[in-house]
Amino acid sequence: MLSKKTKYGLKALTFLASQPDREPVQIAEVAKQENISQKFLESILLTLRRNGFLGSKKGKGGGYYLIKEPKDIQMTSVMRVLEGPIAMVPCVSLNFYEKCDDCPNEGVCSVNKLMLKVRDANLEVYRNTTLADLIS
Repeated sequence: MLSKKTKYGLKALTFLASQPDREPVQIAEVAKQENISQKFLESILLTLRRNGFLGSKKGKGGGYYLIKEPKDIQMTSVMRVLEGPIAMVPCVSLNFYEKCDDCPNEGVCSVNKLMLKVRDANLEVYRNTTLADLIS
């Protein structure tokens, strides 16, 4: 299940991408418009800023803004930053691989076979979806 952190992060990114001229938007406005707790949103936006999706400006007229074009923000990178590994089990993860303790042979493991298909299907959607697709 998608975490609230990821759900709210996607909503915030979509909101910021929809702003004319990509002017900075205060956290309070994003929180109000998207019905997200302001305190929780602060930590999500900070994560997105630290990972190169957002910039921030302090003072009057300040807030958060996109620093990349929406067409250049792939959902694979957003999902990995906010949600962590895309794979549901560590033995099929591309970036966070770990052998399962209870599995003597991945090659014949039914869970591994199924989760490879799930991972690949999810990756196909995330790789072929950008933030621009979500706002169009």
